[in-house]
Amino acid sequence: MAVVPVARPPLTLAERTYLPQIAAGLRTTWKHLVRPKQTLEYPEQRPALPAGYRGVPTLVRDPHGREKCVSCQLCEFVCPPKAIRITPGEIAPDAPTAHVEKAPREFEIDMLRCIYCGMCQEVCPEEAIWLQNQFSMTGTSREEMVNRKDRLYELGGTLPDQHLKWDRKAAAEQAGNDRH
Repeated sequence: MAVVPVARPPLTLAERTYLPQIAAGLRTTWKHLVRPKQTLEYPEQRPALPAGYRGVPTLVRDPHGREKCVSCQLCEFVCPPKAIRITPGEIAPDAPTAHVEKAPREFEIDMLRCIYCGMCQEVCPEEAIWLQNQFSMTGTSREEMVNRKDRLYELGGTLPDQHLKWDRKAAAEQAGNDRH
C-alpha cells in the first residue's frame, strides 16, 4: 500500500489563536441569553406531540369490555429488544368468550427494554395492542417499570371497534347450533 503525502496549507495568525472560533461561540451564547425564554411548566403544561407519535404500548378492550388479545404471540416474536413476554392461557369452555381460541394468562412489557418502535401494534391481527400518547413513564425500581396485564389494560382502556368479529362469530356459532 502506497503512502500519499498530503500538503497542508499553513494556518493564518487568526486560525492559530482560535479567536474566530471563540467569537462564534460567544455570539451563539449571547443570542441565547437575550432571546425571550420559552418555558414549559411541566407537568401542568405538556409539549405538543407530533402526529403519529409512538408512546407507551398498552392493551385495549373491545367496546363490550372483552379482551381483544388472543395470545397469538406475534408481538412477542417481532419485538426487537424482546421486551414483551406472553404466557398463553386457555379459556374455560363455559365462558361467554369460549369461541375465542385462547387468551393471555400473563402479558408483560418491560418498559426499560421497550424502544417504542411500534412493531407490536403493526403486527397485531386483533388490534389489541396500541401505542398511546403517554411519554413519561417513571418508577423507583425495575419491577415498577414492567407493565403487567392489568396495568396494560388500565393504561389502554377501551377503543371503538368497527369489526366486532367476536359478536359475529358468536352469532354464527349460535345459528350453527340452532340448525343441529
